[in-house]
Amino acid sequence: MIMSDKKSVDKKTVKKSVKKERKVSPIKKLGRGKRYIEAAKLIDKEKLYDLDTAIDLLIKTATTKFDASCEVHIQTGLDPKQAEQNIRSTVLLPFGSGKELKILVFAEGELATAAKKAGADFVGDDDLIAKINTGWLGFDIAISTPELMAKVGKLGKTLGTKGLMPNPKSGTVAKDPAKAVEEFKKGKVEFKLDKEAIVHLAFGKISLGKDSLIGNFKALYKEILSAKPNSAKGIYIKKISLSSSMGPGVKLNLNTLWDESKN
Repeated sequence: MIMSDKKSVDKKTVKKSVKKERKVSPIKKLGRGKRYIEAAKLIDKEKLYDLDTAIDLLIKTATTKFDASCEVHIQTGLDPKQAEQNIRSTVLLPFGSGKELKILVFAEGELATAAKKAGADFVGDDDLIAKINTGWLGFDIAISTPELMAKVGKLGKTLGTKGLMPNPKSGTVAKDPAKAVEEFKKGKVEFKLDKEAIVHLAFGKISLGKDSLIGNFKALYKEILSAKPNSAKGIYIKKISLSSSMGPGVKLNLNTLWDESKN
């Protein structure tokens, strides 16, 4: 009797555990929403797409209710530990980034006045430095004249950790801050290599449309090619994928991209 009771208890326990498992939907197990899963069905994970088709898929699979960003992820064969190979530069997207940027400029006198006229949202020197020291970071890009970098450099712990510290390589330390403001407002963006030797960058918004997104991607791709370090050996660009904000990835055919770079 004892044995049979034990078996019946075990069976009940198993049934309860199975029911609990079934309560968790397959979608939650995957960690993806229904819209994402439906969008992902449009993409063959094993296939490499040409740029034209990839952008079409990027637009079709944008599942967010807001204007999604279009992102590119470029896996390189570079070694981030070597200073010369840790590439960092900028590119002017011909059709703009589609994003409204808040730009702060550290400048004095006539340069400050010119920067304000060019569209800078915040312009100043000691006053802005003091404000940032209180924890304020209400801007997307910080530009500084070379003369003020000694003061701005003291904000390293605050701006550096947020990727906002002005840097000559990113075009944010400028003798002509007004010109820098105009370029960033028009669509100038910075790209750099991360610790995994990948370049991540948004090259526009879905609302820009197919032709503009293709134009922006081509400009970015050409700049990436020209940024190849002389010391780089082996394969420079290993693979590239595109995605919209919170959308599935689309792998690009590198052989077609090399042709695209010539156009």
